[in-house]
Amino acid sequence: MRDILPALSRWYGAGEPFGLATVVAVSRSAPRGPGAAMAVGPDDEVVGSVSGGCVEGAVYDLAKEVVDDGEARLQTFGYSDEDAFAVGLTCGGAITLLVRRVAPDTDPSFGAVAESVAGHRPVTVAMVTDGPAPHGAALAVWPDTVEGTLGAPGLDAAVTADARGELAQGATGLRHYGPQGQRREDAVTVFLQSFAPPPRMLVFGAIDYAAAVARIGAFLGYRVTVCDARPVFATPKRFPEGVEVVVDWPHRYLGGTETDSRTVICVLTHDPKFDVPLLEEALRRPAAYIGAMGSRRTHDDRMKRLREAGLSEAELARLRSPVGLDLGARTPEEVAVSVAAEIVALRWGGSGAPLTATAGAIHPS
Repeated sequence: MRDILPALSRWYGAGEPFGLATVVAVSRSAPRGPGAAMAVGPDDEVVGSVSGGCVEGAVYDLAKEVVDDGEARLQTFGYSDEDAFAVGLTCGGAITLLVRRVAPDTDPSFGAVAESVAGHRPVTVAMVTDGPAPHGAALAVWPDTVEGTLGAPGLDAAVTADARGELAQGATGLRHYGPQGQRREDAVTVFLQSFAPPPRMLVFGAIDYAAAVARIGAFLGYRVTVCDARPVFATPKRFPEGVEVVVDWPHRYLGGTETDSRTVICVLTHDPKFDVPLLEEALRRPAAYIGAMGSRRTHDDRMKRLREAGLSEAELARLRSPVGLDLGARTPEEVAVSVAAEIVALRWGGSGAPLTATAGAIHPS
């Protein structure tokens, strides 16, 4: 979508309708992932790709039909064992596409979405793919506003809440609801496509606890980096696949790394010569969460050293230490759950209390 946005914006700005095909689901060895897009515009101009060439011809025909009749299509393409020459994916995978007509009269929010994507402002687009709701209907969700509708107020409300959760993680995927947004039903399928890079999780200290925190961080959608100055511990084989492992002094690495308001920083080094200079750097830069492991005694000593280093009380108040919620955690995996729970609670304003002890909406606005 980002790659083909200039052409789409040009067509949309000229009032020219176009057919937009978006990959909404894949299985096995599909060549492109959810969110990949191809469009057919005026004068039969084609931009983008959904399969690297396997099914583009058939998608072209579908897009032309959608532009002509305005009816969105959900189409799955896969390899056919019975007919190897049938339209399908020779790689053995399968892709499901939503093909819909986009024009100012049918999708009035598309222009604002395109501007946000081009300007690197986060936005999630929700599109109905299946069920008793208008197929192809789109709802654009920003952190502070919404445009469009999926056809029912309850569905819009439920999807908006989930879209903002996906946006916080830069995630994309299918979600299922009842006709009025009921969360325990699956009558309506909605594709949520987020235009935001995944947030970063920086874990310092290559210990067993770091491996567990890195694993749950990746599960939550973070791009995880583990950093330690000791090369004997900072080895990729000790950490989950996809986790970046860096050998460097923690404060030096953080000093050369960009952070933002979504970045999570977990200090698990448990050693003053690493902790103090690292936290001096961390507490003076943007971050959503800064947590440090240690006992009560370690925490008190660490705070004393940080005050001596010149940090203000406002800066020190950002530190979550000892790290995590009080779950009674013992093992590295349990501690990782405790840390993840605190990160989620801080992001959404949760109390950390059992839901049985609270009242009111479970998911407040």
